[in-house]
Amino acid sequence: MATYNYNPCRLGDWVETVLVAVSVFVGEGRLITNLYIDGFNLYYRALRGTPFKWLDLQQLAENLFPEDTVNSIYYFTALLEARPHDPTQPQRQQVYLRALRTLPGVQHFFGAFRSRNKRRPLVEPVPGLPTHVWVRDSEEKGSDVNLATRLLVDGFKGRYEQAVVVSNDADIAAAMRYVRDDLNLRVTVVNPDPRNSSPAALSGSATRVKRLWKSHLRKSQFSQTLVDQVGTFRKPPSW
Repeated sequence: MATYNYNPCRLGDWVETVLVAVSVFVGEGRLITNLYIDGFNLYYRALRGTPFKWLDLQQLAENLFPEDTVNSIYYFTALLEARPHDPTQPQRQQVYLRALRTLPGVQHFFGAFRSRNKRRPLVEPVPGLPTHVWVRDSEEKGSDVNLATRLLVDGFKGRYEQAVVVSNDADIAAAMRYVRDDLNLRVTVVNPDPRNSSPAALSGSATRVKRLWKSHLRKSQFSQTLVDQVGTFRKPPSW
């Protein structure tokens, strides 16, 4: 029989330990888990400017939730357009999507990446000069809707016991709250932002919130060279 020594000043930690022990005792130790990953949110919050872009999502899921059974991983993104300052960006993305296709448990869902010219006002216009400028505005559309829809459909069909949402986008909160409160399923948010907390609307709609740290990313990298049915390919040199 296990015993627990605790300091009354740390009663909260003791209670959490007891709850975990009880959940294991009654058979809730390994939850069937699906991950729903907001690709752009993950990139801009956690990967941009780091050497960890060559990210193996299956390994990441297992590192984040070693106590659970990872069932399916859904990756939501959009195809990039070439830009004058970075014309090879779409090619790097295609190499990464090719790497993800070597993982049998990962599925892709694509939104749309739209760019258009917009006329915007200057913050501090100079007297006698134009007060507005034309800018190239790019935005990703559809990933949050695709993610929320997949999350709800899988919940309705009983395809998971725990849904993990990797994002800091509060637009997903309503779908999460429905899964938690009406379907009575566990919803975990993985916050990919190492500097900021999850928005209150997002964390308030989750069963729990978990941080994504660099240590998780470091331990979840693909091999430098991969092989698929087409042949051998490598991690992009600039990554």
